[in-house]
Amino acid sequence: MSEILVGYDGSPAAEQALRWAVRECGLRRLPLAICHAWHWPYAMDPVHLPSADTVRKFAENLLHKAVLEAEGLAPGLKVRSVLHRGPAASALLHEASGAALLVVGARGAEGFPGLPTGSTAVQVAGHALCPVAVVREPGADGPVAVGVDGSHASDAALAFAFEEAAVRERGLLAVHAAPLPDDPDSRDEAAREAGALLQRMVAPWATKYPRVEARTRLAHEDPRSALRAAAEESALLVLGDRRDELPATVRLGAVSGAMLDTAPCTLVVVRPWRRG
Repeated sequence: MSEILVGYDGSPAAEQALRWAVRECGLRRLPLAICHAWHWPYAMDPVHLPSADTVRKFAENLLHKAVLEAEGLAPGLKVRSVLHRGPAASALLHEASGAALLVVGARGAEGFPGLPTGSTAVQVAGHALCPVAVVREPGADGPVAVGVDGSHASDAALAFAFEEAAVRERGLLAVHAAPLPDDPDSRDEAAREAGALLQRMVAPWATKYPRVEARTRLAHEDPRSALRAAAEESALLVLGDRRDELPATVRLGAVSGAMLDTAPCTLVVVRPWRRG
């Protein structure tokens, strides 16, 4: 059975991610898996340092606390716990192979204060096969925003965004950023083509989800600026992951990577469906 997987390390960001994941389980009627990864934090094992068993016991207690919190937030929710030894990103990617959604906080307990997004969130967003939610709360009490660029990835993002808007009973804002060309004579035609693409991409999903109030926004500016403006007024921002179109050494596109750092609301990165 599919489930929602959340990474937990006891940090404030992880607490936000846990609460968000519990609410999402209720909306989607899915069970929850809570994953915690621990590691021996010392280069050697001096006699006076705590043993690995002590560190592991602390990790078990932390994970048990998270399970109790989740069960307290949603009595009746099916919750399982997963304890790994090793890097958090590796543990989450391993467990996420069969998950419907992977949820992480924007920055974990070991994150650096000067960095807007922690390394674990960046790694899982760039490598996971399932959608990844990077939680930043509280966000605006607004619609579900989704970026549209005509790609296979943005179609997958639209599917996720419409479903999310439906279960949350919120509106949807589809944003397409299409800067106008320098040539004044071609600007009108470029604007018409961009508008037609946006409507063409959104129409099938609006038909499938007739109860979702869907709006479109065509912005003639840089995609990062347009999406940031949409995120300011939205509860959630959904973006397609175009990694299949990028070199193997690049894990996230420039827009997704920028939004991972700057979006003021929770961001979901969705990988496109496999072709064929």
